[in-house]
Amino acid sequence: MTDPANLVTLIAALALAGAAIGFLAGLFGIGGGAISVPVFYEVFGLLGHAPDVAMPLAVGTSLAVIIPTSINSARGHYLRGTVDMNLLRIWALPVLAGVLCGSFIASFAAPWLFQVIFILVASLNAIKLLSGGSGWRLAESLPGKGILRIYGAAIGLISALMGIGGGAVSNLMMTLHNVSIHRAVSTSAGVGLLIAIPGTFGYVAAGWGKPDLPGDALGYVSIATFLMTIPTTILTTRLGVRLAHNLTRRKLETAFGLFLLLVSLRFIFDLAQ
Repeated sequence: MTDPANLVTLIAALALAGAAIGFLAGLFGIGGGAISVPVFYEVFGLLGHAPDVAMPLAVGTSLAVIIPTSINSARGHYLRGTVDMNLLRIWALPVLAGVLCGSFIASFAAPWLFQVIFILVASLNAIKLLSGGSGWRLAESLPGKGILRIYGAAIGLISALMGIGGGAVSNLMMTLHNVSIHRAVSTSAGVGLLIAIPGTFGYVAAGWGKPDLPGDALGYVSIATFLMTIPTTILTTRLGVRLAHNLTRRKLETAFGLFLLLVSLRFIFDLAQ
């Protein structure tokens, strides 16, 4: 049972995490899972849940938080005319298929799998962004619809396992095909919504009836954690969008790269313990 002092600390931590999630969602076009997954994981651990429950619960709850965050972020970028709606339409069904597959895998995967996937994808993207992307090109433009659909399925699968809105993965894919960082960030905000809705329902189903979940949980989604995180998330998303469009390409790449590197190091530290 958590004592009142610890409960106040947890609520404050979730409010701060929510503010960071919203700001980063607007700034980098990500759902904020890179912040919310490690924060939620620590919170559930402090509440006494074992890692095999805490990790999928953190991922599922993160995906639920990404829904309103992505709506707010995508709208902000769309109003500035930098969201590639045609690409989002091509990705809609493949992303859904990938997310459902990832959610199914989550029902029996070991906790370390989530962390390893997170570290590999985030670290690769961080190195690319911090190096300026020199030589990091697969092509000078996006491929045809068939290849794009394969990319969409991969983005959905990896993002569902990582508990993120897909921003880190879709951003990497787009910039490897010579899409500008501002357009990649903006479109990635829309990808978050494609991933978060089916991903959340997938984690609800994956955790349904599992033992040792908190009383407020619907499968692997904690409703109380969701409700405590959302208010500050919504407040800060627009600030992130505004800053993203005020930064130069290089500054935005560097900021995103450093952020991903720090989160990767955090998960590496967890695995080493």
